[in-house]
Amino acid sequence: MNRKVINGVAALCMAGMLLEPVMTVNAEELLTAGVGDLFSSELTEDQYKKIAKEAEGTRWGYTELGICNVEENNLNVRQEPDENGKLVGKLPKEAACEILKEEGDWTYIKSGKVEGYVKTEYLLSGYQAEKKAKETAKTVAVSSADALNIREEPDTAAEVVTQVAKGEELEISEIMENGWIKVFLDDEEVYVSGDYVDVKSDLATAVTMTELLYGQGVSDVRVELCQYAKQFLGNPYVWGGTSLTKGADCSGFVMSIFKKYGVSLAHSSVTQSNSGKKISADELLPGDLIFYAKGGRINHVAIYIGGGQVIHASSPKTGIKISNYNYRTPAKMVRVLQA
Repeated sequence: MNRKVINGVAALCMAGMLLEPVMTVNAEELLTAGVGDLFSSELTEDQYKKIAKEAEGTRWGYTELGICNVEENNLNVRQEPDENGKLVGKLPKEAACEILKEEGDWTYIKSGKVEGYVKTEYLLSGYQAEKKAKETAKTVAVSSADALNIREEPDTAAEVVTQVAKGEELEISEIMENGWIKVFLDDEEVYVSGDYVDVKSDLATAVTMTELLYGQGVSDVRVELCQYAKQFLGNPYVWGGTSLTKGADCSGFVMSIFKKYGVSLAHSSVTQSNSGKKISADELLPGDLIFYAKGGRINHVAIYIGGGQVIHASSPKTGIKISNYNYRTPAKMVRVLQA
């Protein structure tokens, strides 16, 4: 079994992340709970002990962990502790942050690239934050290869169904004893070699306003459509669903978003890929559709939102999320909006 995978699994088991440990470890020697970035390194046992000792009292790299506690949608992050303060980002439901200081009813946080104030009443801290984090943290395999092969079966002779770029995260379904890892490719389970990924435990972080906005020259209807779609970030993925709040699959999400703007699309990614006009990556505008394939057959669709990103109903684990448009190799790009 790949050493990086073994180290990562051992740490995850002690952090309470895996219910069925793949191997037995000495808990007193490998107290690595919460040291997410360690999983990407090949360290000696002594190095693990040293870093684990230094990391005591931390969780997932946070010294004072905060977890967004909203019922749905996102928590506004503002430049000043005022409800009229300038928006600097959005903290998704159950996303993590570093709590820096409290000022009355407001808390100053840092999450990802975002720093600012959130209402304290919508933030979990202390034991409650750690408890929620253990429930919601995802185990991911991060591609360490420039073009990671995604295979139909756990075998180097198996068909390569697509590739993902270096640094992209794939949610883990199962870590196998033969060195392979079963991962989710959106809503399907496929395989990657443990030799070309780093296993990490991770929590979601805030989204910057830059990531949520667009450049100049984009029509109002395209901007509005993308902003409308982003309202449903974090909502559930449901196979065969079309509800933007209760659950939709990839084509159901696209169909329901475009329906609001008078565009009728079928509830099928294959059929949707044959609608409108085929375009190239250089022509992409917010509101265009990007399709992905497995084994040469279209099986997933996402809405391009600008800045090299898409929004899509990805999988039962992640729900509606934002990804880099080339998180897996695009198979086709289509324009259905004429505006």
